[in-house]
Amino acid sequence: RLSLMEMVHRPELCAQVTCMPVDLLGVDAAVLFADIMLPLEGMGIPFAIREGVGPVVGDPIRSPAQVRRIRVLAAEEATPYLFSAIRLARAQLGERAALIGFAASPFTLACYLVEGSGSRDYPHVRALMHDQPALWHQLMTTLTEILARYLLAQAGAGVQLVQVFDSWVGVLDAVSFQHQVAPHLTRLFAALAPTVPALYFSTGSAHLLRGIAGTGAPGVSVDWRLAPRPSLAPAWAATASSEGNLGPGSWCCAQWDVLNARRGGG
Repeated sequence: RLSLMEMVHRPELCAQVTCMPVDLLGVDAAVLFADIMLPLEGMGIPFAIREGVGPVVGDPIRSPAQVRRIRVLAAEEATPYLFSAIRLARAQLGERAALIGFAASPFTLACYLVEGSGSRDYPHVRALMHDQPALWHQLMTTLTEILARYLLAQAGAGVQLVQVFDSWVGVLDAVSFQHQVAPHLTRLFAALAPTVPALYFSTGSAHLLRGIAGTGAPGVSVDWRLAPRPSLAPAWAATASSEGNLGPGSWCCAQWDVLNARRGGG
């Protein structure tokens, strides 16, 4: 049995797994088989993915010296195996389906780097953000550059859409998001805009919608806890598309009244 990291380091296997939903189910898009922590390999930051725990960074980044030591490499040099897998998957898919790539957002990647692992409240992240704001922005600026290179290289290798996962941004209040996170997202989406469409995914973030709208994200995955139409229209009107907003359980129990309401039919 291979681990996730062993699989992603084998381009042929990674491409095969990526294409399986299209081959077996006939869906119209394939999502790259990868992990949001892969950029850390090029950054020179050791990490592990532990069963039942998730990503773990053994030496969390909390000092200026640690931030300065982060390497910023060309993406193809940092994770060459991934781009080989993208090219193989793109060739195997042909015209049958689109290929979707992804990465963590600067904030979510920073959460793992600073906290060391997943957390309910991210106290070390909050402390760095508010007690050392200059260092926080230095870290976020570096991560934004790395992730922009990483996603643009994915597009160059053959993905046609990228998704930016901000899994932990919901722990922030709207003011912290606006000042500590949004400027870096704005730079990231501006860097991607000429080359590849991007979709921004976050959870527990209904209270951040207006701030998210201001980042220039061309597409937004809306938190399923939020009723879509009344809330979305004032936030970004015609400036961005939206998707999602459907609770995971709705598909399992065929709640057609819920599905109808979520798509605007009730």
